[in-house]
Amino acid sequence: MTQDSPSPVAGPIRVFSGVQPSGALHLGNYLGALIKFVALQRERECLFCVVDLHAITAWQDPARLAAQTREIAAAYVAAGVDPERAIIFPQSAVSEHAELAWILNCVARVGWLDRMTQFKEKSGKNKEGASVGLYTYPVLQAADILVYKATHVPVGEDQKQHLELTRDIAQKFNHDFDAPSYFPLPEPLIEGPGARVMSLRDGRAKMSKSDPSDQSRINLTDDADTIVAKIRKARTDPAPLPETVEGLKDRPEADNLVGLYAALSGRTEAEVLGEYGGQGFGQSFKPALADLLIETLSPMAAEMAKYTADPAQIDRILASGAEKARILAQPVIEETKRLVGFWSARA
Repeated sequence: MTQDSPSPVAGPIRVFSGVQPSGALHLGNYLGALIKFVALQRERECLFCVVDLHAITAWQDPARLAAQTREIAAAYVAAGVDPERAIIFPQSAVSEHAELAWILNCVARVGWLDRMTQFKEKSGKNKEGASVGLYTYPVLQAADILVYKATHVPVGEDQKQHLELTRDIAQKFNHDFDAPSYFPLPEPLIEGPGARVMSLRDGRAKMSKSDPSDQSRINLTDDADTIVAKIRKARTDPAPLPETVEGLKDRPEADNLVGLYAALSGRTEAEVLGEYGGQGFGQSFKPALADLLIETLSPMAAEMAKYTADPAQIDRILASGAEKARILAQPVIEETKRLVGFWSARA
């Protein structure tokens, strides 16, 4: 795959991102996505999706899937995403995502998908038993972005390869159908705190909803006592906290906890270590980190509870967002079909 310079942006600067409704949201989602969504909506046109089509690449209980779709939307709003400013909607409510995905499946190359590391990680030794949807997941992800001609995508490091694939697919479509600037080549937004939040049990593994151990993550709905207990039990090494950032090298658990404190407090790691360096983790650092987590997450948890208790309100937000999203997606699909050569009564 190639990584060429971005194409000129003919349309608006537009941001697209989404979160899967599969499992409880956790601190990694908050730092890696939600607080960034809130900041981005103030400066750019944004679409924030609940990617339920992606969720079913693995089996989901239907009733739970619907409930978790509402929960993700509630988390967006509780974190500060304004549905009057940004578009919040469920992916499956805008059929243009799936329609464009099929067209792009016919543009993407098998060799490109064979190189996607996430499929290898998620399918493991059971590749033959994995769904076709899991294999073509990155192409649907490309369609999610390109159906709105989004120019920027906030992604974690683990998703950067998928965005590179999106750029390759966009570039190949533009070349194949002699439309040099039709789809923009979207740029990643990776910078900022919380780009990669790691497990509380293993500082080399990403914090994940799919980890079987609930002790590995801070869920956004965890109460104060649970947060205190999880931080107290969070894995560390025997040495005290270092006094410099260089001292965090080869100490992944220490690096993760210091990074969390820095991201939550708006301070640098050097400033955090200036206060706590040389001390044992349990001496004052872990209690302070737990207090900071409770102070940050408790108001959001209360807001989420308020919204999830009123599903009709969330449904109105999702329905309104889906209508707005379709207005943007429909002309892109119509023009894409014209470029491909599909029959139209309006031709």
